[in-house]
Amino acid sequence: MNRTIIAERLKANGIPGVPELPERLEIYFRLLMEWNTRMDLIAGAEEDELLDRHLMDSLTVLKTGLLSECRTLIDVGTGAGFPGMALALARPDLQVTLLDSQQKRLRFLEEVCRQTGAETVRLIHARAEDGARKAELRDRFDIAAARALAPLNVLCEYLMPYVRPGGRALCWKGPGLREEAEAGRRAAFLLGGKMEAPLPAPVQGRDWDHVILPILKTGATPKIYPRRAGTPKSRPLGG
Repeated sequence: MNRTIIAERLKANGIPGVPELPERLEIYFRLLMEWNTRMDLIAGAEEDELLDRHLMDSLTVLKTGLLSECRTLIDVGTGAGFPGMALALARPDLQVTLLDSQQKRLRFLEEVCRQTGAETVRLIHARAEDGARKAELRDRFDIAAARALAPLNVLCEYLMPYVRPGGRALCWKGPGLREEAEAGRRAAFLLGGKMEAPLPAPVQGRDWDHVILPILKTGATPKIYPRRAGTPKSRPLGG
């Protein structure tokens, strides 16, 4: 996948970014394809679909205005770096933290940072529940983001403890949001948040029903949350 094609897709989707973004995304995508042959980073598909499904989908948030005042962002359960690594390359003014429970994924992202020259990215090896109990991470971020990670009520417990009061959790969601919304709303309330209206996040030429759901942190997250690792998934809030 060359930078010319990437630049065309960025333009077609109206995605802003620094002039170097196509070149940086070309390096990222090449490394993703290379490393994916020896570890399970993403499910296989044609390259043009992978470009849209992961990179373009991650970057659609730049059109919403949700990151206009953002200076610090944590991507919880980042996996292969979506959306956090892509956003770090598009917005080098952001201080981006990528958190994941698998060290091998972080080794891949470390190489992406090295080859793209991304200097504002911090990598942390931890489960979502454990990281949120670290003093240097709790209540620290303008934005806590996650993409395709968990049902909404579980996601709320993963994300809200990281968000400073007045900041937001951002959840990339598909059609399943309709069924998850009510439990998610109750979970957000318990965690000191208020669910806002989802914003459409279309990718040009694709019929994917994707949205980005913001959850505003209106009050403190009670200290009992997040519960110990595994509990949010086995006993989700708001259900």
